[in-house]
Amino acid sequence: MITRTPVSAVRLGGRPDQPLLLLGPDLGTSAQALWAAAAVHLAEHFQVVAWDLPGHGTNRTPLEAPVTVAGLAAGVLEAVDAMGRGLQPPTFHYAGAGVGAAVGLQLLLDAPARVESATLLGAGAVAPDPLPERPAAAADADDDADDEGYAAVRAALAGFDVRRRLGRIATPVLVAAGADDATTPVASLREVADGVQDGRLEVVAGAGRLVPVDAPAEVARLVREHAFGPAATALEDMTTRFEAAVADVWGAVASRPGLDPRSRSLVTLTALVVGGHHDRLAQEVPVALEQGVGVEEITELLVQAAVLCGVPAAEAALRTVRTTLAELGEG
Repeated sequence: MITRTPVSAVRLGGRPDQPLLLLGPDLGTSAQALWAAAAVHLAEHFQVVAWDLPGHGTNRTPLEAPVTVAGLAAGVLEAVDAMGRGLQPPTFHYAGAGVGAAVGLQLLLDAPARVESATLLGAGAVAPDPLPERPAAAADADDDADDEGYAAVRAALAGFDVRRRLGRIATPVLVAAGADDATTPVASLREVADGVQDGRLEVVAGAGRLVPVDAPAEVARLVREHAFGPAATALEDMTTRFEAAVADVWGAVASRPGLDPRSRSLVTLTALVVGGHHDRLAQEVPVALEQGVGVEEITELLVQAAVLCGVPAAEAALRTVRTTLAELGEG
């Protein structure tokens, strides 16, 4: 029987209606320290929840039994169930580094139906030999653990070996290696990618053992692409470039000296009414008010547009303007 090891959840961003992404930490690191930078990019697409190891970060629950990787995996599942997402059972995407990656492999073996995708950073199917020693002084930038928690988790990792069970894992697995990681060489990670039924290996240039710290944007891209597919990532990149280009053009026109800001707002409102761009019209009405355009002037603009450009377009615009003004308390 597996003895569950409690872990503590740390919310790092996103909304409850987004897909759930769990982030696992490495030995000696807190979830916040390891994943905060990458979470900035991930929170646009996921509800991001990390978890802390015993004696690490926010998890100071006293240990009542030896820690095992299987026990940590059971603790992660309990933490997910406690989130009350209303799903039976809740599923999630997973990414973990070091010990967190080992827990990811354990989850794929023990609860495969719960894990939609897994991105594993810097961990093989067996613990490195020898295990890395803790720095003599716990002042390392990535060190956020008490002595008991660190020793307990290190002992759990020492007993981890799932090499013979890799072939049972059918969930898509992305294994990522830091090109400069001396602790877990690329060859040991290739064993995982080749051993599971659906795996691939990526090497992150310029990254060492703590890949999410060394390359947060690249890690976020890999996680996102693995979860949703490269087409979704390409569409998002296209949208981002388009929005940036539009913002540049819009800003260049708005800053031209030929019209004062108030007159430019009136011209902008007129163009949006005529074009039927009511979503943007709702955004520009507050801007016009800030530039000194009055409600009466907006009303006259709509009357003029009705005469010159057609009543149906002006009536639809009137409804948008009235709704916006009411929301602003100007109606």
